[in-house]
Amino acid sequence: MDIPPLAGKIAALSLGALPVSYALNHVSALSHPLGVALMSALILGQLFVAIYSLSRGEIYYDPHYAVFAVFAFTSVVDLLIALQEDGYMVGFMEFYTKEGEPYLRTAHGVFICYWDGIVHYLLYLAMADAIRRRKRYRNLGLYWLGSFVMSILVFLPGNILGKYSSEIRPAFFLTIPYVLVPCWAGVRVFNQARPPTCCTPNMGQVQEEQRKGLLQRPADLALVIYLILAGFFTLFRGLVVLDCPTDACFVYIYQYEPYLRDPVAYPKVQMLVYMFYALPFYVLAAYALIFPGCSWLPDWALVFAGAIGQAQFSHMGASMHLRTPFTYRVPEDAWASFFVCNMLYALGPHLLAFRCLLWPAFFQRLPAGSHVLHEKQH
Repeated sequence: MDIPPLAGKIAALSLGALPVSYALNHVSALSHPLGVALMSALILGQLFVAIYSLSRGEIYYDPHYAVFAVFAFTSVVDLLIALQEDGYMVGFMEFYTKEGEPYLRTAHGVFICYWDGIVHYLLYLAMADAIRRRKRYRNLGLYWLGSFVMSILVFLPGNILGKYSSEIRPAFFLTIPYVLVPCWAGVRVFNQARPPTCCTPNMGQVQEEQRKGLLQRPADLALVIYLILAGFFTLFRGLVVLDCPTDACFVYIYQYEPYLRDPVAYPKVQMLVYMFYALPFYVLAAYALIFPGCSWLPDWALVFAGAIGQAQFSHMGASMHLRTPFTYRVPEDAWASFFVCNMLYALGPHLLAFRCLLWPAFFQRLPAGSHVLHEKQH
């Protein structure tokens, strides 16, 4: 996967969030929630106009350029929010977290801001630069899409269902375009042509690889075992947040992951998203590793890796963050088991995506009759 150099123009525009946020933090009109929402919408509109006037050629070539440029700016804003809430800087985004989106001050909100301000930011710069150089960025786009969608799937319902539901402000409705635009961008990324792999197999190699049983592919066998175990772990944690009365669930939620009881609702929503979306994927991915020709797996493995990476980063960080009440944090004697289990849960989908990208022969769909032709030749 070719990762292009970072886009200097987009980086320069995005760093404009520093003086803008500092100046707005000292405007008295922004002490009202409606003023925060209107000013935020105005700034984003002006930013889009500036990007359009400076980069028309790139936008005409690929409209995603404008999306990545605007979102790079918001990523810097999110990083400022996270650094401010953790006490590393002051005087930048207090007005927004107080009157705009107070739920960003939770441990979960802080960590999704860190992820957006670092991982998403680097992805935006890389993809924008790829557009400028007329290169492909489909793999990066799929990873970003999974990460972004997972963030939205958990954060928005958590805001509505959790203890911050009574503090929904007008700025919350700015998330509507923040949801719709990535959906449009995701469809366009999926419709892009797949980039060539580093070692594109010929038809003979594909047929040879697809004739191998699972026991002849030890890496795939290990991944299948992982997917089965991860599926059981996903189902178990889903039952835990659904208040399953068994002793195992009771011990787990009180002695290993008490964060699942936190009334902010983000951990509960996260586990339910895992159970209803990740669990079916684990089953389908195990099937695709056993039976050849499932050409959909490489793309969806990338999307899924981005989703699990973002989710586990936010969940693990919030489970131990000081903003989480002490009674809901991971107990010190359970840190090792919690860390190992959750790191493996995050690592597995990335290994699956890595396997699909580097050795795609097993997943390629063969033309009709190719098996018969190969048998006649031998």
